[in-house]
Amino acid sequence: MASLALELMGFFLGLLGMLGTLVATVLPYWRTTAHIGSNIVTVVANLRGLWMECVYQSTGAFQCETYNSMLALPADLQASRALMVISVVLSVLAIAIASIGMQCTLCLENAGTVKSRVAGAGGVLFLTAGFLALVPVAWTTHEVVQTFHSPNIPAGMKYELGECLYLGLASALISMLGGGLLSVSFSEEHEGGRGRRQGGGYPYPVGVNMSGTGARTTSHTYRNPTLQVGGINTPSRGQTLVRNTSSSESGAHEAPGAKKPTAAGYDITGYV
Repeated sequence: MASLALELMGFFLGLLGMLGTLVATVLPYWRTTAHIGSNIVTVVANLRGLWMECVYQSTGAFQCETYNSMLALPADLQASRALMVISVVLSVLAIAIASIGMQCTLCLENAGTVKSRVAGAGGVLFLTAGFLALVPVAWTTHEVVQTFHSPNIPAGMKYELGECLYLGLASALISMLGGGLLSVSFSEEHEGGRGRRQGGGYPYPVGVNMSGTGARTTSHTYRNPTLQVGGINTPSRGQTLVRNTSSSESGAHEAPGAKKPTAAGYDITGYV
């Protein structure tokens, strides 16, 4: 039950992190104009993102223009694009794989421990996707802060941290947390040795063999009396519980040809 709760929590956290990463990748709010020094005009605000550059006016006008050439962009911007896209793709794959391997789904139901391993693989993908999204967000944040405090750059060319940087940071951490919970749920189930319970019932010993000297063996067969119809014994689930016990008594022998009456019994567990 605990592993199922961890799987559900990790899955929904990973899904939430994927949505946040997607929004942060598309929107242009990575850098906003810093209104400091002589640049105190707040009528126009410049916004820069991974795919476009926008201008917002106080009158409500919002104009955006995509970057003309991808190869002409700085190397850090190209790397940020690639990492964010790969992070989104890995998050989508992680959602699909985790959906197959979770206990609440019917996929791979009779596959044994393979189902739990698939869920663990989805957790690893969530961790990887969160880390890949964290790298460009952290790098851009460092660059914006370093440029803002540089005295050699004019005030009109300085930017502040945009909303997408905060959103990307939170989404990356949430994705990593979700992947960690999925991985922990798999490790708990694997170390506990429980696995995925397949089939019904609990295993019963077919017989107990006790060694001794001069042993006397007594066999008792337990059947469900409710399933004995028309004098035909029909064991439930094709199982019959046999108990063998042994003891020793010196000088005690049974008469040849003597038969001991066997009373019909009933197992209270209901598995026989």
